[in-house]
Amino acid sequence: MAWIAERRRRSRFEKVVLQHLDAAYALARWLTRNDADAADVVQEAVLRAYRYFDTYREGDAKSWLLRIVRRTCYSWLERNRPADVVPLGAEPGEEDGGTSALQAAGSTEALLQSRSDLRRLDVLIEALPAPLREVIVLRELHELGYGEIAEVTGVPIGTVMSRLHRARAALRRAWEGKDLGDAV
Repeated sequence: MAWIAERRRRSRFEKVVLQHLDAAYALARWLTRNDADAADVVQEAVLRAYRYFDTYREGDAKSWLLRIVRRTCYSWLERNRPADVVPLGAEPGEEDGGTSALQAAGSTEALLQSRSDLRRLDVLIEALPAPLREVIVLRELHELGYGEIAEVTGVPIGTVMSRLHRARAALRRAWEGKDLGDAV
């Protein structure tokens, strides 16, 4: 009888969680900046999600999984690349150089005109400090709302909005600060 319950649990997990693996991998890829590391993080996160699936209460499965991926990613980074980890409570300021190298994105339409612009945008997003990078990725690439981002990151909605504003401003400054003909 226990195997029947386990089979039901596994089937429910597959229906609810596994459909969001692409989003989980994309977030992990942006946070780790490496394909292989992202795959490792997602594998560990899915195992954690399965282990604690009983704590999932019907709701937004994507946000639930991305929250696990995010925590797993930061744990993985602390173990494997401690120099890359920015404390989540720390907010890099303009004066510390964290965002001074970035200068921000022009109009969305202009960015979509060519592959080189998209690659350049990828490079600029990757250069953002982790707290800013994760909110821009969750909002613009995963199309999560402010409340969902707050749930995933564990910060108040006001902080999400502030980080998103700062990330967009940094991208805009970085974009405008370079000659459009430069290859990045």
